[in-house]
Amino acid sequence: MSLRPGTVFLADCPARLAIEIIASKWAVVTLFALSDGPLRHGELVELIGGVSRKVLTQTLRRLQSHGLVERQVYAEAPPRVEYSLTELGSTLREPITMLTAWARSNGEAIAAFHETAETEDS
Repeated sequence: MSLRPGTVFLADCPARLAIEIIASKWAVVTLFALSDGPLRHGELVELIGGVSRKVLTQTLRRLQSHGLVERQVYAEAPPRVEYSLTELGSTLREPITMLTAWARSNGEAIAAFHETAETEDS
C-alpha cells in the first residue's frame, strides 16, 4: 500500500470510507466495549459512560449498516437484544487495542500539552 498523495483516502476510496466509519469517538469506544463479547444496550451505556442512549443507538445502527456489529434479538418476554462484533468487526480488535494502549500511555502528555497551549492563548 502506498501513502503517496492521490493513492489512498481519495473521496471514492474504500480505505477512506473505512476510516470515516470508525473515526467517530463513539464508534471506536463501542467496538472496544464489544471486543470481549456480546452486550446489551444498557450494559454498553454503563460500560462506556458519557454516551447518551440515543447516540449509542445511532452508533450501533451505523456500525451494523457497515457490517461491523450484529444485533441479536432473543424471543423472550421481555425481549432481550444483544450486540456483538461480526467477523469483520472482530478484525478491528487488535488495531483498537493498540490505539487504546497508545492513548493510555500518551493521554497525560496530550492533556498537558493542551493545558499549556490554552494558557499561552489566554
